[in-house]
Amino acid sequence: MQKTENIFTSYEFVLASKSPRRQELLKDLGIKFTVDVREVEEIFPTGIHNEEVAKYLAELKASGFTSDELHPNKIIITADTIVVCDNQILGKPSDRMEAIAMLRLLSGKEHQVITGVCLKSSEKTNVFATSTKVFFKNLSENEIEYYVDNYQPFDKAGAYGIQEWIGFAAITKIEGSYFNVVGLPLHSLYEAITNWDK
Repeated sequence: MQKTENIFTSYEFVLASKSPRRQELLKDLGIKFTVDVREVEEIFPTGIHNEEVAKYLAELKASGFTSDELHPNKIIITADTIVVCDNQILGKPSDRMEAIAMLRLLSGKEHQVITGVCLKSSEKTNVFATSTKVFFKNLSENEIEYYVDNYQPFDKAGAYGIQEWIGFAAITKIEGSYFNVVGLPLHSLYEAITNWDK
């Protein structure tokens, strides 16, 4: 544990995310950090797929920090989560109708939740992605509309949060990291940070 304590305290960590879920997860991991978000247009090039998209968007968010703002002992953490179902990439829904359409697509199916993470300092960049399989039961129209209208999942990829009502009522099983579905793959992140100096 001595090495973990050293790595956690010898670096300044900056989380570039507005997500309260990511902030809470990082806090629960025992990392002290500040929040500093840079707005970027989250557009990815054609010809890349799934994990590469998530990694590209995470690295794009880190690119918002200039070289003057980076430091060897300062690690920027960015992340981006996408949902993939029937070869379609689902980001955040723009409105109620799009959220309902996304949940109709996910109903009764298995899909992938992929989070790309980028750790960046002035000397090093590490980009990785973690994937989790999520299985939904068949959702009725009433269930879909109830969830969307009561939980307003417009800031969530795929229009749902596993930690909310729909996760309790509709997700039959997952294969992989639960925290990855929430928005930050803690085990992979922990390993990346503790191995940063290697």
